Amino acid sequence: MMDYVVAIVVSVLLLSGALFALVAALGIVRLPDLYTRMHAASKAGTVGSGLLLFAAGIESGEIAVFARSLAGFVFFILTAPVAAHLLARAAHKTGYRLLPPSVRDDLLER
Repeated sequence: MMDYVVAIVVSVLLLSGALFALVAALGIVRLPDLYTRMHAASKAGTVGSGLLLFAAGIESGEIAVFARSLAGFVFFILTAPVAAHLLARAAHKTGYRLLPPSVRDDLLER
């Protein structure tokens, strides 16, 4: 009975992680400018990767593997948004401007 519960939890995590990864990929393809694409990739990609890592850790059945998957998720949470922010800031400094539908540019020097 417990094997079925673990299988269901892992299946839900895998499907959710794959859905978030799909949303991130669609965001990269469909969004209009660099900044919104990076936002989609960093947010949805981080959640999708984390859910997939949790699923792998639970499916393994070993505490050591689960701890490593948890550490990997924490690493994603700490690094992906910071990296996206730094890349967006570098793009802005090199002259890549926002598209006209964007309402506000907080990095614009006044």
